[in-house]
Amino acid sequence: MSVQEILVINGPNLNLLGQRQPEIYGYDTLQTIEEKCVELARELNVSVRFGQSNHEGAIIDLIHEARLKSAAIIINAGAYTHTSAAIHDALKTFDGYIIELHISNPHAREEFRHKSWISPVADAVMAGAGAYGYELATRLAAEKIKAK
Repeated sequence: MSVQEILVINGPNLNLLGQRQPEIYGYDTLQTIEEKCVELARELNVSVRFGQSNHEGAIIDLIHEARLKSAAIIINAGAYTHTSAAIHDALKTFDGYIIELHISNPHAREEFRHKSWISPVADAVMAGAGAYGYELATRLAAEKIKAK
């Protein structure tokens, strides 16, 4: 069986996981989360590649690149979730499986976080499971890839 890639895209401020508002986002760093997902992906016979940017255009570039290399995208777009029609449009060009991911539950937070530009183009949404949500999303993406 061939190994297929899951691209995990992380948006603004997620490079500060473990330091920024740990009461909301926990103490795991993005590197720790990535290491756990890479190990899990090996067990599931898929590959995982992480990308992070604080810049909207760089996130769009990752999505465009995924069109040629990835079978699934897990995207935690951070605050761009609530503001970016451009990321929404880029995701619409991707033919694979898309999971929108949030560490916290945006619906239990400020009103502006209740609207997502990602949800209408996502196949699944995960929210509120903390850093463990990345592992859950990796499992789901791997399952969907194998089912194709």
